Amino acid sequence: MRRDELGELAAFLAVAEKRNFTRAAARLATSQSALSHTVRRLETRLGLRLLVRTTRSVAPTEAGARLLETLAPAFQDIEGKIAALGELRDKPSGTIRITSGEHAAHSILWPALERLLPQYPDIKVEITTDQSLTDLAAGRYDAGIRLGEQVAKDMVAVRIGPDLRMVVVGSPAYFARHTKPRTPHDLTEHACINLRLPTLGGLYAWEFEQDGREINVRVDGPLTFNDMSLVIKAALAGLGLGYVMEDQAAPLIEQGLLVPVLEEWRPPFPGYHLYYPSRRQPTPAFALLVDALRYRDV
Repeated sequence: MRRDELGELAAFLAVAEKRNFTRAAARLATSQSALSHTVRRLETRLGLRLLVRTTRSVAPTEAGARLLETLAPAFQDIEGKIAALGELRDKPSGTIRITSGEHAAHSILWPALERLLPQYPDIKVEITTDQSLTDLAAGRYDAGIRLGEQVAKDMVAVRIGPDLRMVVVGSPAYFARHTKPRTPHDLTEHACINLRLPTLGGLYAWEFEQDGREINVRVDGPLTFNDMSLVIKAALAGLGLGYVMEDQAAPLIEQGLLVPVLEEWRPPFPGYHLYYPSRRQPTPAFALLVDALRYRDV
């Protein structure tokens, strides 16, 4: 069927349903004369008279009534399918790829996804946990999650968590054998569990601050990890002191399995941010995820 033939059928349907050329022309946003010409062209092509025209009304002939009976449900079905396509356009869908550190993935990203995804089954999320500062473009990621101080200035950064703190912890068994440190300098006399940084590969210098006075301490000990969860395991085993995320250690401190020290020396630092290129045009699915992750200080 040619495109103009479909237009002729739509014109006939409008007149047959409205029983009036003026009202049908208004519905189709065309002129009455153009509509009349289109219907006559259809009748000529079919070789059938479809409408009976009088000065006061328009009515379908027998052939017109049969054609109307066929066209009405067909066009209704087409309109329904087009409406359904519109719903798909507005329905968030697609795959979002995110690179994140393990701590942020567990503490912030997963709780948000657990709430969001059941409401939007057409959204898919792929998460890669990696401590290094991954190149989003090279890895074909839509966004990344890192600490605020690690986000490049040319990225859009959305705060998704509160400020964080670190805490020095040891097991009760360790402190049964060693005196608790009173200042950060005392750590040089202790067995400490080192954390290797994922970026340049160096060892993390433990950072402290009190009353504006900053102190960085290079510690030493029997173990070095690039995974903070293993630092916690080693501290629990009494193998040394660990400097770990406060929220990771909090349940173990409450249970008495770890003991915090130097608590007055713990400076806060910027928490996690979702970042993505400023040139990125957010899809409805991505916009929903950003809103679900956005930190709201209540």
